[in-house]
Amino acid sequence: MDDARSRSASRGVDRPKIAWRPLHGVLLIDKPSGITSTAALARARRALRAEKGGHTGTLDPMASGLLPLCFGEATKFASDLLDADKSYAATVRLGINTDTGDAEGQAVLTREVAVDRAALDAVLEDFRGPIEQVPPMYSALKRDGRPLYDYARQGITVERAARGVTIHALDVTAFEGDTLAIVVHCSKGTYIRTLAEDIGNRLGCGGHLIALRRLTVGSLALGVSIALEALERLEPEERDAHVLPIDTLIAGLPRIDLEHELARRFVEGQRLAWSDTSIQGRVRVYRDDDTLLGTGLVGYDDRLAPVRLVANTSR
Repeated sequence: MDDARSRSASRGVDRPKIAWRPLHGVLLIDKPSGITSTAALARARRALRAEKGGHTGTLDPMASGLLPLCFGEATKFASDLLDADKSYAATVRLGINTDTGDAEGQAVLTREVAVDRAALDAVLEDFRGPIEQVPPMYSALKRDGRPLYDYARQGITVERAARGVTIHALDVTAFEGDTLAIVVHCSKGTYIRTLAEDIGNRLGCGGHLIALRRLTVGSLALGVSIALEALERLEPEERDAHVLPIDTLIAGLPRIDLEHELARRFVEGQRLAWSDTSIQGRVRVYRDDDTLLGTGLVGYDDRLAPVRLVANTSR
């Protein structure tokens, strides 16, 4: 018993402590299937020794693909990606409905698949453009302070209101027998599991999602991401090369550059007179030395108002 305590104490002493550090930027991870987004964030944060981090929209454990991670000051701008359009490659197994809408659930209904390409194309046309979806019970949406999946795990189904989403593009990449592969470009809040189920039900045979891979989030693409395992295999000094600047998250906003005195007033929270009528709405704001100051709002009152500011821009 004493030996066991000694070994345990020794392991505690030998375990290296992480020297956390301030890190500000964006990391595009190719999340593997089988782990949660929170677990992927924890592993990336540990690899980079980042003090503070967050992800920009959860990917289900079954799903793989693009997961943008924000560290330090970049977390202030994560909402821009939460609201962004996204695209996915999805594989649907027709003929079987499951209680979760995906391959992790139990089959609840099995039907014959007798669908040709013409029938499929006709059904898919109904799902392009604005549609309404009823959120699945196995989701993180909350009712009375509890996520819906808590109710679902107890066999309880609660009423959910349909929500409007937009399917900008829906294309078939493969269709054979009971397997359908599609690429979906959609608005925020779209449940691909629900889309797979609804397509199957409209075809008269049912269906569920068996694979999902996120390809894009806003203007960010999977092609410039790094696999989580590949990041962890790099030498520590090589990992930072994959951390992108904070303004990667807001690159789609119009840019305004301020000379030093105006920049100082902006970061102090002052509203500035602004006469350029070609710009309205949200903007990204820089000092004239190319330092990102944050985001602002140009209103119809000819003023530039700070919205979110990057800390320590005086350096």
